[in-house]
Amino acid sequence: WIFESLVISGEKLQQRGLFSGFLLFLFIFFLDSDVAEEYTQIKPYAGMPKEVLLLYSSQARYRVTREILFWLTVACTLALVALTITVIALSPRCLSWWQASPVYQIYPRSFKDSDGDGVGDLKGIKEQLDHFLYLNIKAVWISPFYRSPMKDFGYDVEDFRDIDPLFGNMQDFEELLAEMHNKGLKLIMDFIPNHTSDRHVWFNLSRARDPHYEDYYVWTNCSATGPKPNNWVSIFGNSSWTFDEVRGQCYLHQFLKEQPDLNFRNPHVLQEMKDIIHFWLEKGVDGFRMDAVKHMLEAAHLRDEPQVDPNQPPESAMTEWDLFHDYTTSQVGLHDLLREWRAEMDIYSREPGRYRFMVTESYDYEEVDKTMMYYGTRLVKESDFPFNFYLLDLPHNTSGFWVQHLVNLWMTNMPEGKWPNWVVGNHDRPRISSSVGPIYTRVINMLLLTLPGTPTTYYGEEIGMENINSASRDPERSPMQWSGDMNAGFNNKTNITWLPLHPDYTSVNVEVQMKDASSVLAQYRFLNTLRQSELQLHRGWFCYVHADANVFSYLRELDGLNQAYLMVLNFGKDSAITDLSSISELPQQLKVLMSTNQVNSGKVVQKSHILTEAGEGLVIQYSNPTRFNPSHQTQCYVSEKACYLGAMDILYKC
Repeated sequence: WIFESLVISGEKLQQRGLFSGFLLFLFIFFLDSDVAEEYTQIKPYAGMPKEVLLLYSSQARYRVTREILFWLTVACTLALVALTITVIALSPRCLSWWQASPVYQIYPRSFKDSDGDGVGDLKGIKEQLDHFLYLNIKAVWISPFYRSPMKDFGYDVEDFRDIDPLFGNMQDFEELLAEMHNKGLKLIMDFIPNHTSDRHVWFNLSRARDPHYEDYYVWTNCSATGPKPNNWVSIFGNSSWTFDEVRGQCYLHQFLKEQPDLNFRNPHVLQEMKDIIHFWLEKGVDGFRMDAVKHMLEAAHLRDEPQVDPNQPPESAMTEWDLFHDYTTSQVGLHDLLREWRAEMDIYSREPGRYRFMVTESYDYEEVDKTMMYYGTRLVKESDFPFNFYLLDLPHNTSGFWVQHLVNLWMTNMPEGKWPNWVVGNHDRPRISSSVGPIYTRVINMLLLTLPGTPTTYYGEEIGMENINSASRDPERSPMQWSGDMNAGFNNKTNITWLPLHPDYTSVNVEVQMKDASSVLAQYRFLNTLRQSELQLHRGWFCYVHADANVFSYLRELDGLNQAYLMVLNFGKDSAITDLSSISELPQQLKVLMSTNQVNSGKVVQKSHILTEAGEGLVIQYSNPTRFNPSHQTQCYVSEKACYLGAMDILYKC
């Protein structure tokens, strides 16, 4: 009766076009009967129900195949995971934004005036952001724009949490920062911890002996007419002590008397400065340039500093060069303060893609070991790098030997694994085109953009701006030359500029040079783009090759890449022929990728006879599977060794 029932059911299913249902019932209920045997030869078919599928899936030929595929999938997955972990473990760290791009310094008074008062401002900077995109620059450092009486052009801060009206207001700053981030740009602010303005509320409360603020500054007993507490002198000359009639004591100022030094031995002062750092990081700034950090602590004993010349009459020792600054700079505890700030910034760096950068400023001159301490240690971070000011000494001697000496001074003293940087101009030093000479502008830019590490460009260096004739300390701060129009395009609304323009602005300006493929601007842009696109230039080996009275030459290469770069830079006063025939890793014939003298770009030269004119630089691209660095280790440096694996197009630690 069961069979008859199934047949009837099957007929009904067959009428509906579902004869498979009939077969299914037979398989389920009569697998051990003669009737079932008639259906055991049915092969799997598309659309079979799960019961038929289960029947066949248990057969060895299907089960084994399925298990093989399963374990093969597991093995492939594990292999892929292992490969991924291996690649991650072996891959060098990605370069951060402050390593990949030059840092461009803006002096805000002089960059772009948006309101016609003759002084540059934040809105003016916002108007010119596309200039950085054109140059392929991503990191912009803006000199101080805090509220200030401007006794020292913004380095005398009256309020660390406000914008000086000369430059705009907080809304202008926030709009500038937002637009910079929209364009992929990073903003570095000046942070001025050593001192405030004498108009700062802290100083006024301190001089009035408010209990909380009484020790916010460095005070000591003295009289208005008596001798100074000791022989310490200001950076600007004369005693670094000034008597305050309100408090009846002297306060310390290592800069102008309107810039009293903060007392960082007071924990409340340290916390105040931490809070200010937090204030701007919360706003979204990407980093700080820490100003004049070596002056932040002074010896508590206030002893006289030793004279450079012991025979000099003590009363005539009135300049910073007359004394050894054993008690007013680089004191014990200074680096602890900076490392605390670094730790605060690292909290904000945890946000993906928002690393907060810290660079320190300290002119240590021949005491380069003191500068290197700002890198921190292997265990404790400090600044990402201290500014390297040694190339500011280029004007002292234009020769290949001298340039190699200045470069080597940094590279041989820099702690292993750290990142170098290079500065050839800033707001306190004469423009390099004036101090060395305009014929060297291009070759200096080539040096800056092909050395390992981060280059810093002071506004106008990309077009070869020069000093103006000025009796003040401002000849290198003249308005940016945007065009040949009124006021060089700096102020398009009125005929006012806070400093005179350089008379060459009609020919030396951004607009003219953008149209000229051989201009200083075009060459700067080409070199910066090359630097960022070529692994050899932004993370490869740097190797000295040759130096003489005229020429400085070096290689940039990366293990695993056949292509490499040779730089031949003539800093001398004469043309020179460089013979590199002893360098076996160089091919006999070399092709000039770029010359600062455009007519020589593309030429083929013999390595035994490389001709350069005074002030000419060559970037030579060549190919050779044999690298220079393995057999010349003492001549080569790299911050983090990496090799290129062409088969997978990846970098790995090697």
